[in-house]
Amino acid sequence: MKFLGALYFLLLTSFIGFAQDNYDTDLIPAIMRNRANACIRTDETTIDMRSPDNVMMNVKKAITVFNQNGEDEARLVIYYDKNISIKSIKGEVYNAVGKPVTKFTQNDFSDVSAADGFSLFVDSRIKHYLPSVNQYPYTVVYTYEVRNKQNLIIPDWTPKPANDVSVEKSTYTFICKPNDLVRIKTQNYAGTPEVSTDEKQKKTIWKVSNVPAVKTEPYSPDPETYSTNIQIAPQDFTYYNHKGYYTNWQELGKWIYADLLKERTSLPTSTMQMVKDLVKTEKTDKDKARKIYQYLQEKTRYISVQIGIGGFQPIAASEVDRLGYGDCKALVNYMQSLLSAADIESYYCVVEAGSEKKSLNANYASMAQGNHIILCMPLKGDTTWLECTSQKIPFGFLSDFTDDRIVLACTPEGGKLLHTPKLTTAANLQIRNAQLTIQADGNVTGKMNTVYSGAQYDNQESLIGKPLTEQHKLLKEAYNIDNIDFESVSLHQNKDIDPKLTEEVSINIRNYAPLNGNKMFLQLNAFNIKKSVPEIRNRTLPVYINRGYTDEDTIVYTLPDNVDATLILANDKTFKSVFGQYISKTSITGNKLTYYRKFILNDGTFPAEGYAEFSKFINDVNSADYLKLALSLKK
Repeated sequence: MKFLGALYFLLLTSFIGFAQDNYDTDLIPAIMRNRANACIRTDETTIDMRSPDNVMMNVKKAITVFNQNGEDEARLVIYYDKNISIKSIKGEVYNAVGKPVTKFTQNDFSDVSAADGFSLFVDSRIKHYLPSVNQYPYTVVYTYEVRNKQNLIIPDWTPKPANDVSVEKSTYTFICKPNDLVRIKTQNYAGTPEVSTDEKQKKTIWKVSNVPAVKTEPYSPDPETYSTNIQIAPQDFTYYNHKGYYTNWQELGKWIYADLLKERTSLPTSTMQMVKDLVKTEKTDKDKARKIYQYLQEKTRYISVQIGIGGFQPIAASEVDRLGYGDCKALVNYMQSLLSAADIESYYCVVEAGSEKKSLNANYASMAQGNHIILCMPLKGDTTWLECTSQKIPFGFLSDFTDDRIVLACTPEGGKLLHTPKLTTAANLQIRNAQLTIQADGNVTGKMNTVYSGAQYDNQESLIGKPLTEQHKLLKEAYNIDNIDFESVSLHQNKDIDPKLTEEVSINIRNYAPLNGNKMFLQLNAFNIKKSVPEIRNRTLPVYINRGYTDEDTIVYTLPDNVDATLILANDKTFKSVFGQYISKTSITGNKLTYYRKFILNDGTFPAEGYAEFSKFINDVNSADYLKLALSLKK
């Protein structure tokens, strides 16, 4: 009787266990399939902060991949180094009806260096695995455990990783001692977490369920600004045997300066004397800094160095001086040391770099924010910023990589939040003047001068220094006109704080103005067509334009003798909106046909209901840009 009872209990628990882990894709509700390339069936992440130098992360995650576009969600990537150890990994792959087809362990994972093409020294490695499955849908289940010997950076939780992924169930559990002090940043989380406390631990659980995939909306803000997310920062931390405490940016900046930077600024006496000699004839601190920056660019080159205190601490300034290379941390630290030798104050600044503007969160300090270092010189009444990793960038110009965002300056007094200068709509200029001759057979030849400044300078700077054949190739890709050839290319760089790049080209475009019967067809806007945007109903997200700019194009066409210029009529267009302005004009004087175009796009965040106006404005511009004239040929 006991045997039968035990057998019944075993069968019952087995059935319950199977029912809980049934990965038959037919069980996924239709709403979870709509617009989804993958579905997270379950994601259970537990962070157990047993002590500052012993943080365990346990994850069990099941993802159903519906098609090839969802493959990336099935990939597991785990970083590890001397501070992070992988205790275990295992998993299974299930077919469409939920039957297991294969198992895998840590031995099946690829293990590679985390180095990229710019890295010289990296002590981090990556284990990654992607199931080799070619029949969809399928489900992959991962279970793994990772130990972290630090708690400065706690893995955060973003249950929905992408628009095309749905989530059936996701939980995030954080466990710590009852008296541990942590700061928690909650974003777009509906409801209240479950909290339980006893004499040994405090457990907090966040849950979401039944989150459908959504259609991607163009010109939307960064998902990090609105996605559900939980971030945790302990007040007392341990990191690579360094200990510290912080609750705000002031305290974190002070720790960075005192623990990571202060002892790394010394330079050889000979180098310090060299700096003094270098700037002895310069009258202002800014001129001295410009001279030192030129020396930095000529002497050093950028290469990533991800070793030491988790990649947060720069190599010593004396080592950069000896070797002539370093990463962003090392080169900024070196430049700061050179400036110090000339008695010029500067700040080591942490920034979230990228063409998409991202500021540090002023109300939530954490070491997880920021991916780059720049330098700030608080010159009296003339604060100047320096990007120290480029040998080409002009002195005092940050570029769109770090402009217009909040950064952390690390000083002896502590951290200070500063804002980098903005590359404005009016300053992000492209001014083009072209003199083109249309041949009787429709071929076009001529010269074109284009001046780029602000963020548009930054877009073109990569052409400088390239071989001529590479420049021709890149220009063909940029202009994207059938049958265009560049007979000559000349680039001139004006390297001041407001830099400009002048591009002068001679071009030949075969059959640009094709003939048909007694007509020659000419698209007036040859070089600068604004792409259309889709019309979207029921827009939910704000309209976000990351960076504004201004384009002005003037093209003077010399018409061939076989064109009857007297029949050409003016065709002017003007559109104005909160999003920008568009003007195009045509005029004819003798055999000279002049086309003028000006387009202004304003940056900013606009209400979701304004998208209809935005799409109409952009699509009206697109239609006007494609205007073609049917030129009458003389009989």
